[in-house]
Amino acid sequence: MAMITAENVTKRFGNNIALDGLSINVEKGSVYGLVGPNGAGKTTFIKVLMGVWRADDGDIMLDGERIYENENAKRKIVYVSDDLFFYPAYTVAQTAKMYSEIYPNWDGELFKKLGEIFKIDLSRKVIRLSKGMQKQVAFWIGISCRPEVLILDEPIDGLDPVMRRNTWRLILSEVAERGMTVLISSHNLRELEDVCDHVGIVFKGKTVIEKSLDDVKGNIHKIQLAYNLSDGEYEKKLEQIRLSLDILHESRIGSVSCLIIKGDTEKVKETIYATSPAILDIIPLTLEEVFIYELGGMGYEFENILI
Repeated sequence: MAMITAENVTKRFGNNIALDGLSINVEKGSVYGLVGPNGAGKTTFIKVLMGVWRADDGDIMLDGERIYENENAKRKIVYVSDDLFFYPAYTVAQTAKMYSEIYPNWDGELFKKLGEIFKIDLSRKVIRLSKGMQKQVAFWIGISCRPEVLILDEPIDGLDPVMRRNTWRLILSEVAERGMTVLISSHNLRELEDVCDHVGIVFKGKTVIEKSLDDVKGNIHKIQLAYNLSDGEYEKKLEQIRLSLDILHESRIGSVSCLIIKGDTEKVKETIYATSPAILDIIPLTLEEVFIYELGGMGYEFENILI
């Protein structure tokens, strides 16, 4: 069942098209990573999703409801942004009280319990806290709201390693126990790889890939191979592979070639085994490598990638 559905969403700012027919589908109870280069439209999409801006074309539905100017739908969402805002005069306790009056599922007992983890003085004004502590307050209060959907934009920046681990543990426990849906926009692909089960890659305002994390990684392969042949015969073997498979990137150091190949796993293996390599290793790719090579094939240039 879809919790968030966006269909052909377009948003323009003058002559600039920030979203160009973007579509995504986020299942209830999933952790969805929204990734893309700077300027791809991720933050614009989140602001349209939150009902801050209205889409020029297309629809965004939250649990079957349009969200723009819909108070009931907005009460189901908590948004933790990279650029946090708190009322200047409010303490942690006053901020929590304000949220408790807005969100119908506010859990005061959970707020007290989480205070043992975050350990921030309730009487302190939030804006006087460090950025990392402000981020902790945002998560503390946000999780206590018991939202159906948690939207995170560069969520863990500013947190120390222990608090990062604790925060992810709290978020994932809410997903497991209550079926909370999480949408995360982040450049920290290594961290997303540990927590997401679905990924959408956005480029130039469009969704170019949307799959489960396993499917995304399973469709691109890093191959290291070598032949005990002369340079001329070695090159003939590589050309045989090039003609049969979709090679996204190729490099060679000494006698070892490294190929990034997109396609069906069995076809890739069958084609390369047919060339009788002396050495053949199939190495799992990280989400970061998938991102680099997928967008590299679409014209998003990269240089000096060490593999």
